[in-house]
Amino acid sequence: METDLLAEPRLVVEPGMAARVSAVAGPVLQAMGYRLVRIRISGEHGCTVQIMAERPDGSMQIDDCEAISRALSPVLDVADPIDRAYRLEISSPGIDRPLVRRSDFERYAGHLVKIEMAVAHQGRKRFRGTLEGVEGDAVHLLRDDTRAGEDPDVALVMEDIAEARLVLTDELVAESMRRGKAAERELKQNLGLVPPPPPHAKKSAFAGNNKPRPKLNSKKNDAPKNTKAHRLAAERLRRGEIDPPEGD
Repeated sequence: METDLLAEPRLVVEPGMAARVSAVAGPVLQAMGYRLVRIRISGEHGCTVQIMAERPDGSMQIDDCEAISRALSPVLDVADPIDRAYRLEISSPGIDRPLVRRSDFERYAGHLVKIEMAVAHQGRKRFRGTLEGVEGDAVHLLRDDTRAGEDPDVALVMEDIAEARLVLTDELVAESMRRGKAAERELKQNLGLVPPPPPHAKKSAFAGNNKPRPKLNSKKNDAPKNTKAHRLAAERLRRGEIDPPEGD
């Protein structure tokens, strides 16, 4: 299962210079056991090349970022896909992460998302709502931005999606914390830093589980909540300025 997830192609890819970086970085990451999520090149305060990566189960630790940076820097120096000096930044996708693969849309069913289409669907390109899962080649969405008379249920062709990302909510933060804690415990156990759990202990539903989450029943009236405080906390957590709370 993990091998399949590593080799799974992205549905949303970058153009231009970022595509050249992707062609170099993608194979290196895959050989190390990581998946490329997104590449973004910005010109603020000089040129910065940001590479988002993750393990197949969606987890990513600071040590992972450091290992990728050490392995990727000399390869990029030789391939030279950027025509000017730049600063390399390796990061996790974050809590309100981009969704770039079919398995991403399956795994985060039940959560609030924003989707922008490259090809308009029913005369519009921007959608927001609760992700209802994937069927065939389409993402099913229960919209929370409908007008009177509009059907809230839409099916968006994945190949026509330009950008999709999760919206920060209480439910998403709680699940991300559980995933992070489970991944950290499993890593420490694999390294022998902590004793393994007793045989009778129940394993977390998120630990070592790469399977996408089942489709959840969602209603428009109980859509996840999103606040500025959540967004700021998630950004600080991604940058390592605060530690996740103890416990699940």
